[in-house]
Amino acid sequence: MQSWMSEASLDRADNRRKVPEWVSEQWRRPEAQLLLVDAEGHIATNEEVTGPRGVAPEGDYDAERHTFLGLVEGVPWFTTEGSVTGARASLRHLGAVAVGAGLELAVGAVALIAWHRLEPYCPGCGALTTVTSGGLTRRCSECKRVQFPRTDPAVIMAVIDDQDRILLGRQASWDDGRMSVLAGFVDAGESLEQAVHREVFEETGVRLGEVRYFGSQPWPFPRSLMVGFVADAVSTDITIDKHEIDEAAWFSRAELAAALSERRVIMPGSASIAHRLITAWQGRLLG
Repeated sequence: MQSWMSEASLDRADNRRKVPEWVSEQWRRPEAQLLLVDAEGHIATNEEVTGPRGVAPEGDYDAERHTFLGLVEGVPWFTTEGSVTGARASLRHLGAVAVGAGLELAVGAVALIAWHRLEPYCPGCGALTTVTSGGLTRRCSECKRVQFPRTDPAVIMAVIDDQDRILLGRQASWDDGRMSVLAGFVDAGESLEQAVHREVFEETGVRLGEVRYFGSQPWPFPRSLMVGFVADAVSTDITIDKHEIDEAAWFSRAELAAALSERRVIMPGSASIAHRLITAWQGRLLG
């Protein structure tokens, strides 16, 4: 499981990718790799299903179809949407087993392909845009507006009370027993910390004191950035907003361990920052 805390292994070549001739040259290099992602977002993987699998690019480079992801130890990687034969996996699976450049390639491929598919038109004038910067931007031929991939910030927080218990909740749409830390999208004109306070109060009625940054994680479902926090609760009475979540409860470490052992509670997937926050609390690693 990747923590996303260290320097990226993938070199996105931000300055060089703006030159179309340079990107085309990378496509023609004999060691270049093309990562296929199908229409359902499944990624071509190695046989062990632990990392992405590239193939040698064929034919001419097409800026509208082939997105340049970057360089991994000098090797250029591209991605495109197409039929995947052989081993494949969802990003949720790879997020739990892949690390380093392999995971960065997979996340970038899924995010960029979804963006190009869903937002080909200019939001200013409605004209069809063309791909630029090797797939990192789109430019309108009419009003010349340049578009970048949209990222929706969301906060996710481990709320801890003065007895060192953690607050977990469950959405009605989740499987029975599945619980997680609270989360929500940031509103326009709102800081990340303000969003933490608002979301926790809206969902559970719990008031917070100090809020501390924990870490972040790209979450392209379809385009979120999850920003993790640890928050100190100054109240513990829970009032559920059924429009937000279905239930919430405080857990000590012993209570959560027992609930997990008896399958009364199911943890969030190991690919998620929610899992990292809970396991950090279990290991007494949250300051």
